[in-house]
Amino acid sequence: MGSIKIFTKANCPKCPVAKEIGKELKKEGMPVLHYDVDTIDGLAEASYHSIFSTPSILIEDEEEREVICWRGKVPTLQEVKQYLFGDHS
Repeated sequence: MGSIKIFTKANCPKCPVAKEIGKELKKEGMPVLHYDVDTIDGLAEASYHSIFSTPSILIEDEEEREVICWRGKVPTLQEVKQYLFGDHS
């Protein structure tokens, strides 16, 4: 498995839910990286991945290729797990 990247910013009404999903996945041992797009580093990473709205959750494979990305919306924890564990139905 690659990594899970979560992009958020201050004053984003849906971002707390995305952060909570990240915390849950991290508790389960998943490689979760959080980027605050209000910072230079966060904005640079978001730009690299064509993230223009928050929250966004990106799943990458081992070669850092995008598997799926929810841009500007928050999937359920179950939806994220389906992609992480290969059940895309």
